[in-house]
Amino acid sequence: MYYAENPDAAHDIHDLRVELLGHKMTFLTDAGVFSKKMIDFGSQLLLKCLEVEKGERVLDVGCGYGPLGITLVKAYGVQATMVDINNRALDLARKNAERNQVSATIFQSNIYEQVEGKFDHVISNPPIRAGKQVVHEIIEKSMDFLEDDGDLTIVIQKKQGAHSAKSKMEDVFGNCEIIKKDKGYYILRSVKS
Repeated sequence: MYYAENPDAAHDIHDLRVELLGHKMTFLTDAGVFSKKMIDFGSQLLLKCLEVEKGERVLDVGCGYGPLGITLVKAYGVQATMVDINNRALDLARKNAERNQVSATIFQSNIYEQVEGKFDHVISNPPIRAGKQVVHEIIEKSMDFLEDDGDLTIVIQKKQGAHSAKSKMEDVFGNCEIIKKDKGYYILRSVKS
């Protein structure tokens, strides 16, 4: 189970080498983290759909071993803050930031518990296996961490609750746009106005 502070799975290190947003990236992964054998399709789709600019502040909630936040720093020069509950994933994310020669703020937080400040963008490939309540908390509380005109963008599969997430985002923000649909994955974005 990857939604745990300290997964007890035996280590099984993998070294992924992939091209993301036109950059050659390398990521160490391990047992007990999400998508250890490849960068999952949802994360790749989310990266392609994000509209970020150099210097903007991005909060990556449920960052895992770091493919979203680290790639955004490398490709766009954003200021990334990356949080996860899983300490094994966070150790990997720190190593992966160093391997990809980027700087990011990476720390343990159960969703937003330890997060401070405001961000231009909150992004998440939420931990679906943790349940709908966790996904809804990511959506509901994101508003407290967004600048005015900031946005929340998530990726979620239709079969894993895309319509429920879209409804929750509309309730919280008063708006939600389906940015992209591909292979059953939805990219959903809401703007704080």
